[in-house]
Amino acid sequence: MEVVNQLVAGGQFRVVKEPLGFIKVLQWLFSIFAFATCGGYSGQFSLSIDCKNKNESKPNIKVDFEYPFRLHQEYFDAPTCRGATRKVFLVGDYSSSAEFFVTIAVFSFLYSLAALAVYIFLQNKYRENNKGPMIDCIATAIFTFMWLVSSSAWAKGLSDIKLATDPELVIETQIPECRKSEYDMTCSELRDPVMSGLNTSVAFGFLNCILWLGNVWFVFKETGWTAPFIKYPPPAQEKQPAPDAYSQGGQGYGQQDSYGQQQGGYQPDYYGQQPDYNQQGYSQGGYSQQGVPTSFSNQM
Repeated sequence: MEVVNQLVAGGQFRVVKEPLGFIKVLQWLFSIFAFATCGGYSGQFSLSIDCKNKNESKPNIKVDFEYPFRLHQEYFDAPTCRGATRKVFLVGDYSSSAEFFVTIAVFSFLYSLAALAVYIFLQNKYRENNKGPMIDCIATAIFTFMWLVSSSAWAKGLSDIKLATDPELVIETQIPECRKSEYDMTCSELRDPVMSGLNTSVAFGFLNCILWLGNVWFVFKETGWTAPFIKYPPPAQEKQPAPDAYSQGGQGYGQQDSYGQQQGGYQPDYYGQQPDYNQQGYSQGGYSQQGVPTSFSNQM
């Protein structure tokens, strides 16, 4: 109990809550349901044969059959209404598909249980060099294929079993005296076998196939085989500060001013001082330096 508490406290059972471990739990449970509903089945049907002589009649003939469904070994005694009885055997041997289905279910149960134990107790060993996920992925793919094959074969076998155990067909095919009027006998079916358990086993078989197929993807991601195909986004580049338009403009004007001064050009100050043409112009003739008259009075 202390070991379990330590594992729970250390988060060892956290993997059961993840898809990889949770699906394994479902596989384990569904495998149990699959082989239990098929391997533990036993059915029965009944029919009636009435003769003129009531002492020879058999109004309730019960025929039992069970897993592994070797029906050719199952028989019942049918009266001939002429003072005798004969053995009537059922037709068909469907043990191969049934046993194949149960075998896959049992091995799936054992593998799921072992995989859960590895996930919980040997997580580090499982992920070492990715060998564990690779083996797990291959085994999961194989079990997926085997579930598909075994479930399909068992579904076909079950369909044949339903025909072989149909009381009406048994009377028509296995008891020829019932078809001949000279025997003066009446044959009728009383009860069909209950096949709900076998139908459930087929349903669980295909559900297991879907579960194992879905688990292939989650195990495949653990292998690291997808790494070469993943395109990672380029690293984010650092944003450069936006240029200061005013500072750049000021620097530009400063460069132009200095350039003008170096060339000896005249750069008037439009915002401040106005040039005094009277001081710079020639006093003689009333003209400025540029030859512009200073005033109308001087011209007169």
